[in-house]
Amino acid sequence: MNNLKKIKELEQIIGYRFRDFELLVMAMRHSSYTNEHKMSRLECNERLEFLGDAVLEAVTSEYLYGNYQDKSEGELTKMRASLVCEPTLAYDARELDLGSFLLLGKGEEATGGRGRDSITSDAFESVIGAIFLDGGFANAKEFVLAHVLDDVEHKQLFYDSKTILQEIIQGEKEGDVTYVITGENGPDHDKSFEAEAFVGQERIGAGSGRTKKAAEQQAAYDAICRLKKSR
Repeated sequence: MNNLKKIKELEQIIGYRFRDFELLVMAMRHSSYTNEHKMSRLECNERLEFLGDAVLEAVTSEYLYGNYQDKSEGELTKMRASLVCEPTLAYDARELDLGSFLLLGKGEEATGGRGRDSITSDAFESVIGAIFLDGGFANAKEFVLAHVLDDVEHKQLFYDSKTILQEIIQGEKEGDVTYVITGENGPDHDKSFEAEAFVGQERIGAGSGRTKKAAEQQAAYDAICRLKKSR
C-alpha cells in the first residue's frame, strides 16, 4: 500500500491522471521486482518501455520535422538520436525524480538501481507507453513535449559532449581535449567516478558519473556550458 500511495504522487509530478492506475504502477515495476515477487515477466515494465520507445520516436520525429525545416534528413536523424538516447532520457527521469518511485528487487536496490541511467531511462519510456495506452496519442505527445522536447538545444549536448567539445576547441584553440579520472568512490558494485577535462594545462570542465566514460562526458558537458556562458 505504501508503494501505491507513493506512486500516486507521481501523477501530480508528471501532470497526468490515469484512469487505469495499474498502468502507472506497471511502468514503475522493474523486472528485478517481478522476479523477486514471483510475478510473471509480463507484469514488469519492459512491454510498456517497448511501446513508449516507439511513441517517443514518433512524437520527436514530428516535432523536429515541423520545427527544423532547414535541416536535412541526416541532421534530423542525429538530432532525434540525441534526444532519445539513454543519457538524455536519464536526465529527463532525474528531473521528475523518477528513480524514487521505482519498484525494485532488493538486490537491484542495494546496488544503486534507482540511480542507474539504464533503469531510469527505461522507466521514463514506460511512463510514455502507459500514458499512451491510458489516454491516447495526444496525451502522450503532451508529456513528451513537456518533459523531453522542452529544451532541445540543451539536451542535444548529452548525446556526445566529448565530440561536440572537441569540435568547439578545434575551432577556437590549438590542441586536443584530454581527460583525467581524478577520483572514484563507493564499492565495486556501485562506483562513481570523477573526471576533469583539460586543454593543455588548462582545466576547462569537471564531472562525475557511474562509469569513467559517463564522468568524462559530464566533464565535457560542463566545459561546453562554461564556454557558452563566457561568450
